[in-house]
Amino acid sequence: MEAEGYRGYCLESVAADYDVVLITDEEPSWEVPYIRDCMVVPDPTDQAALSAAGRYLAERHDLAGVFTWTEWYLVPVARLARQLGLPTTVPEAMQACRNKATARSLFARHGVPSAASVSIRTLHEGRAAAERIGYPVVLKPAAHAASIGVIRVDNPGQLTAAYPFADRAAGLGLESTEVLVEEYLDGPEISVECVTHRGETTVVAITRKTVSDPPYFEELAHSVDAADPLLAQVTPAARAAIDALGITDGVSHVEMRLVGGQPRLVEVNGRLAGDMIGHLVRIATGIDLPRAAADIACDRAPDLTPTRSSAAAIRLIYPDTSGTLTRLRLDGPRPQWLERAHFQHHPGDELVLPGAGGDMFTARIGYVITTAPTADLAQSRAEQAVRALGIQISPRTAGQTSRSGPNT
Repeated sequence: MEAEGYRGYCLESVAADYDVVLITDEEPSWEVPYIRDCMVVPDPTDQAALSAAGRYLAERHDLAGVFTWTEWYLVPVARLARQLGLPTTVPEAMQACRNKATARSLFARHGVPSAASVSIRTLHEGRAAAERIGYPVVLKPAAHAASIGVIRVDNPGQLTAAYPFADRAAGLGLESTEVLVEEYLDGPEISVECVTHRGETTVVAITRKTVSDPPYFEELAHSVDAADPLLAQVTPAARAAIDALGITDGVSHVEMRLVGGQPRLVEVNGRLAGDMIGHLVRIATGIDLPRAAADIACDRAPDLTPTRSSAAAIRLIYPDTSGTLTRLRLDGPRPQWLERAHFQHHPGDELVLPGAGGDMFTARIGYVITTAPTADLAQSRAEQAVRALGIQISPRTAGQTSRSGPNT
């Protein structure tokens, strides 16, 4: 998924207050106005290559901090910061964030409400684990992200069909290639956007989530309301999860579900949230999470003072069926509350839904962001904006293969 449409606001925010030197996996393009220097490392998960690039930049510049908002780079970047003598949460804590099996163990040890979870390597082990936990269960890669390879299973027959789906994604994991069988947490999904500095965590905002119907967990929409009444209720669980993992500094995206009205942890992402959630937080509260992340990386206390009290929503646009996108147009006038519309696929691109072998990268068309005094109205406006889009899909034919990849 192209970076500018989802992380451009982060780099723009940080560059407004800091001189930025960038380590990236390809020659910079849209990033150029925001950076002073750059090193290209084709695979930033290669610790030796990343560290060499970091040392080179440290020789050229007086580096004050280093951080990443990319899930796959959390552990290598924490190691790089330690090698350069810069502030960081310890790499072991980032590894715990990246390996959901480790995180579950730490949650259990520290009494953080979570889900029953068993690591497996074979379908046979998966059947035994599901029987012990009780259906429905969730299969998920231990070290992936973006709900890729995550699937709900309601009975043994579904487990047989679902295991290869989760196992393929798990095989791409860096910190673990195992699959987890987990208790299904039945309740509304939210995320808690947190900022931790020198071991003290501030809960900044709640993100309400809309996910797809079973068996997949594609995220379809998010909303942030500065006056969300859940803030006080979920703050203790979010702080407990961050403490259990050993996170001392940084911005965290803590995912949980409310089961019987009580928070149960799904996972902790030791980075800024994706899907423009940080931008929604700024619209709703005035708090700048990318700037906070940069401040903390430089061991400066972030300014977390709210300056606004409103709401914002994002609607992520998916087709109803896999096929070729033949028409995409925003019809009619553009209302003031439509903050932005972004499209990452265009006419001629093939769209492949998860059930047809795709994922969020091959299926998502783009998004719209809307503003309003309340989250309900912002969400309603987002749905209105999506209905105004002229989208047409030519359905896939039997045997047709995908031409689009993760960078389309």
